[in-house]
Amino acid sequence: MVTGVRRENVFIRLAQQHRQFVCDLVMNLQALAIVLEEGGYPASCYTCGNKMNSASFMVSLGDNHLIRFLVSDYGITWTEMRDDRELMKLEGAEAINQLQDLADLVKYQIKPSQSVYQDRENKLHTLN
Repeated sequence: MVTGVRRENVFIRLAQQHRQFVCDLVMNLQALAIVLEEGGYPASCYTCGNKMNSASFMVSLGDNHLIRFLVSDYGITWTEMRDDRELMKLEGAEAINQLQDLADLVKYQIKPSQSVYQDRENKLHTLN
């Protein structure tokens, strides 16, 4: 029976670690929204209450180009939209990886008109 107790503790520990991970991600999204705003990108990050267990992050990259990132205990989603059409939707680790591109916009002081997202968008329009 001891092994049964240990397994139970493992899952409790994993659940606690997941909650902490979500909290850390929410705090980083809030900081990213502030830095993007200061860099000229309209951005926001809203949380529900003060538990830091979920957030809705949005940033406008100009020309009706919007990024929405949702995080909660239930999952993580990145959605990229243009003119109210969904261009790309990612979940989990792939969604989190996309946040680095947003952070790089500020890190390398790329203005909205010079955005790497604009280049990607131009390529998509030439394919259509």
